[in-house]
Amino acid sequence: MTIPQRLRAAAPAVLTHLAASAAVAFCCAWLVFGLWYPFPYGDMAGGRGLFLLLVGVDVVCGPLLTLIVFDTRKPRGELLRDIGFIVLIQLAALAYGVAAAAQARPVFLAFEGNRFRVVSLPDIETDSLARAPEALRQFGLGGPRLIGVRLARPVDPDFPESIQLSLRGVHPAYRPERWVDYEAQRRDVARAARPLSALRQKHPERQAEIDEALRQAGLAEERIGFLPLVSSRRDDWVTLVDRERGAPVAYVPFDGW
Repeated sequence: MTIPQRLRAAAPAVLTHLAASAAVAFCCAWLVFGLWYPFPYGDMAGGRGLFLLLVGVDVVCGPLLTLIVFDTRKPRGELLRDIGFIVLIQLAALAYGVAAAAQARPVFLAFEGNRFRVVSLPDIETDSLARAPEALRQFGLGGPRLIGVRLARPVDPDFPESIQLSLRGVHPAYRPERWVDYEAQRRDVARAARPLSALRQKHPERQAEIDEALRQAGLAEERIGFLPLVSSRRDDWVTLVDRERGAPVAYVPFDGW
C-alpha cells in the first residue's frame, strides 16, 4: 500500500479521533476556564498554562498516533487494541492536566485592606485551616468566593510576626486565621475604593478600556471606585468596585498602585 493510499484509508479514523478528542478537550476546558478560572483568574492564577499545554499535545498527538498505527491490513482486533491504547494514554494525560489545574485553582478573592488578593490553593497555610471560620474551611469546585481579611493592628501582640510573614510572602489573605465573612467588610471595601478619576488620570492613554469596563459593569462612573488586584503571580490588575454595595463588578489589566 502506497503512502497516499494509506493516508486516504486512515483519514476517516483520524478525523473521527480528532473530533472526539476536541470535543472532550472542549468539555474539560469549559470546566477549567468557565468554572475554576473565569476572567480574570486565568491570568492571575497558575495552572492554566500546564492544562493548555497538555490538552494541546493531547488533541494533536492522539490523532497523529492513530494515523501512524492505522493499517487496513491489520486484524480488526489488533487495530482496535492499538487505538484503545492511544485513547487510554490521552485520557491519562487529560486527567493529569485537569488535576493540575484543580490543584492550582483560585478559591478566594480576598479583600486585604487596600487591595483585592487572589488566593489559590497552593498559597494557603493548610496547617492553620482549622483556625478559619467553619464556613470557609471547605473549598468547593464552584469557582472563587469573596472573603474578607482581618489585618493585624499595631496594638495586637502578633503584629510584628504578621509583618515578618508578609515580608516573606505569606500575606494575611493566605492565613486561615485571618479570614472573615465578606459581608463584615463591605463598608470597608467601599471606603477603601479610590475614585475612578484617579485611574483615568494615571492611564490617560487607556480611556477606551476604562469606558468598556464601565459599560460591562452597567453602572454610572460616579458610583465606581477601584482597588489594586494582586496574586502570587501578578500585581498589575485593578478591581472596579460598586461603592454603594462594596462589591467587585469588573476587572481591568491596569497598574492600580
